[in-house]
Amino acid sequence: MTLALHRDDFGRLVLTDAEGQVHIGVLPVRAFPLTAPDDGVSLVDARGRELAWLDALQALPPPQRALIEEELARREFVPEIRRLRAVSSFATPSTWQVETDRGATELVLRGEEDIRRLGGGGLLITDRHGLHFRVRDFAALDRHSKRLLERFL
Repeated sequence: MTLALHRDDFGRLVLTDAEGQVHIGVLPVRAFPLTAPDDGVSLVDARGRELAWLDALQALPPPQRALIEEELARREFVPEIRRLRAVSSFATPSTWQVETDRGATELVLRGEEDIRRLGGGGLLITDRHGLHFRVRDFAALDRHSKRLLERFL
């Protein structure tokens, strides 16, 4: 598939497709954002209509891949929990003090049903505000973090 991507003067992503048609304000959308983030990316217009399908980001030339990854990073916010420091109680709702890839923060877990298991030993935790936090690999957490988290699983 032949397509060209660049940013216009307003910072919007612009796609020129194989027919030479120009699409301004293109948005990349991951098909599987948690389980296969680099496989299956759709480029859609402002109305959500698919303009192009990309099987794998790695198959793109580095400049185009960088533009798409930059746009995805602007739209996606899923901090990765690296360590649980403390929990207020083992009954829910409980306040968790965690260290993420974006710094230390607190989240409030409303109930155990807000912890979802992902493939590969990962977890997706939703706080009371609907913000998602990811644990990439439960087994890779330190012993203290695992012990705290096991009480909720």
